[in-house]
Amino acid sequence: MKHLNVFIALVVILCGAAASESALAWRGGHARFGVFIGPGWYPPYYGYPPYYYPPYYPPVVVAPAAPTTYVEQGVAQAAPALPTGYWYFCDDAKAYYPYVKECPGGWQRVSPQPAN
Repeated sequence: MKHLNVFIALVVILCGAAASESALAWRGGHARFGVFIGPGWYPPYYGYPPYYYPPYYPPVVVAPAAPTTYVEQGVAQAAPALPTGYWYFCDDAKAYYPYVKECPGGWQRVSPQPAN
């Protein structure tokens, strides 16, 4: 039993020496000693998880709004008021005023006729 304890101690020391050689190569020449329990493929605690840096959002640039421009439109002109004592006939449109508002050929003044 004494030989088994010496053998286990020797194996632990040799494994630690081999691990420290690789640790020296990976960590820039600094040796570390300690006891690690668990699988060996996890990274050490101090390096993970990495610090969270929120994404950079550039400042928002807002151009001032252009001033509102109003365009005043002219008032629609009504058809010229014709005297009410006569009817006015447009020969181009073959219709009477006020059913036709404009007559390019000119108005013909007609005497009012009673309906049949």
